[in-house]
Amino acid sequence: MKKVTLLILLALSLFNTNKVQAQDGAAIATAAGALLAIGAGVAAVEQMKERAELTATEWVLTHNPELNNFSLKTLDFDGKKLKDISATSVITFKIQEFTPTDKPELDGRKQILLGFTSYGWINEYGIDFDKVQWFLIDSSEWLKMMTSYVHVASGEDNENFIKEELKEGKIVNKGVKKKGKTTIPFYQLSGDMYVVTDYSPEMKFIYNEKSLGIFLKETKNLIQIGRGSIIEIHDFFFEE
Repeated sequence: MKKVTLLILLALSLFNTNKVQAQDGAAIATAAGALLAIGAGVAAVEQMKERAELTATEWVLTHNPELNNFSLKTLDFDGKKLKDISATSVITFKIQEFTPTDKPELDGRKQILLGFTSYGWINEYGIDFDKVQWFLIDSSEWLKMMTSYVHVASGEDNENFIKEELKEGKIVNKGVKKKGKTTIPFYQLSGDMYVVTDYSPEMKFIYNEKSLGIFLKETKNLIQIGRGSIIEIHDFFFEE
């Protein structure tokens, strides 16, 4: 919020200065208005982030009452504009348990809460959480999901091999990479080609160039998770 305050103060200072010439007034007013708009946009994003984290926390408390000590945080709103957020198809929340103490460390079990959005989830009133579908997953479920995804993206049938490569490596654009070497290459597809696998009663996985597609059977929505988000989640679970 410091950034918002500085922007607004700068805009106000432009209005209050008495050293400018009259012909520059219109330009200054335009600049000040733009700064105020930027400040309002930043404030709106920060407000949405706080609301999203509050709603996610409420969901966890309602559906997972066994979680008594945990941290919950999303990075999806940081450095983004309103138009970028409205186009987001999944909000990712990192959850990690800890032991209560003075200045505790996050050293407990890790989980990811995925909030899959549908069209119109952001409107003039803010976030409509009725249009968000929630899935809480741990490292073993994530590994299972990524194993299925790598299988459909590469044709590799040895699941144990895939799991071992995933534990020590990461998914990049061209496949699974470990120690600088691509050990499981992905199919090279054009942008309008899709390879599909039926993962669970709730989801189908779709491999398309540079993204993981998740088709939600209940809502019939196709969600795309970018490669950067996949790497970030994978690192959260498996990086030492």
